[in-house]
Amino acid sequence: MKKVFKSTLFVPLFLYMATMMGCSSTSSNEKMTHTDWCKKRYENAEQLFKAQKYGRSVEKLEEILSTCAGSGYMEQAQFLLAESHFNLEQWIEARGEYGSFIVNFPGSPFAETAEFRKAVSSFNMDYKIDRDESNTTTAMKDFERYLANHPNTPLRDSVDYYYNLLVDRVAEKEFQTGRLYLRMEKPQAAVIYLKEFLETYPKTKRRQEALFLISDAYTDLDQFETAREFLAIAQNESSEDKEIQKRVNKAEDKIAKAEEAYEKRLKKEAEKKRLQKEEKTLAN
Repeated sequence: MKKVFKSTLFVPLFLYMATMMGCSSTSSNEKMTHTDWCKKRYENAEQLFKAQKYGRSVEKLEEILSTCAGSGYMEQAQFLLAESHFNLEQWIEARGEYGSFIVNFPGSPFAETAEFRKAVSSFNMDYKIDRDESNTTTAMKDFERYLANHPNTPLRDSVDYYYNLLVDRVAEKEFQTGRLYLRMEKPQAAVIYLKEFLETYPKTKRRQEALFLISDAYTDLDQFETAREFLAIAQNESSEDKEIQKRVNKAEDKIAKAEEAYEKRLKKEAEKKRLQKEEKTLAN
C-alpha cells in the first residue's frame, strides 16, 4: 500500500512538471523582438504621459532613447520627452530636448511645433531684471529663427505676443539704467540714456515715466524750458488722465521752485563777484 501511494503521488507531479516544462519551452521559442520590446516600453511611457505622470514618463523615455536606436520609436520618444519636460516646467531641459528633436528629425510633422515650443521654453527660462539678459536674447533669437523658417505660421499672433514681452524686458533694463543715473545725481547721463531709450522703444509702457524723468533731469541741469517741453509732451499724450495731470502740476511746481532758486543763486553769485571786484579796486 505504501508503494502504491508513492506511485500515485509521482504521476500527477510528473504531469505537472512536464506541463510547466512545455510552457517554458513554448515561451522560449516565442522570444520578444527588440522592436516589440521598444514598442511596449513606448506604450507604457505614453500611458504615463497621458496620465500626467511626467516625471515617470521622463525616466521611461530616456531609457528608450538609450536602448532603442533603429526601432522606429526614437522620433516619438524624443518628442514626448521634450513635452514631458515642458509640462514639468523644466525649461532648460525642455529647450534642449526640443533642440535635439529638430536636429535629429527635421522632416517630422512635429518639427514646427518643437521649434515653437523651444522658443517658448527659452522665454520661460529664469530671468531677473538686474542680471545678465542672455536668456532674453536667446529667446528672441529662437522666435526670430522660428519665423524665418515658418513665415506663414498660424501662430504668428502668439509669436508676436511673446516677442513683444521680450522687447519689454530689454526696454525695462534700459529704463532702469537711465533712472539709476538720475538717482546717482548724474542728470546729464540720465538725459542721454533716457532719450535714447525713447527713440529705441517708442511704444514702451515706460514712455510716460521716462518723459517725467527727462523733465526732472533737465530741471536738475537748470534747463527749465527744455524741462517744460518734455513735461508738455507727457501731458499732451495723456491729457485725460487725472493722475498724470496731478503729476504734471507737481512737476511744474518743482520746475518753478528750481527756477526761482536758480535766479536767487545767480543774483547771489553776481553780488559776490561785484563785491570781489570792489575789494580789488579798493586794494589798488
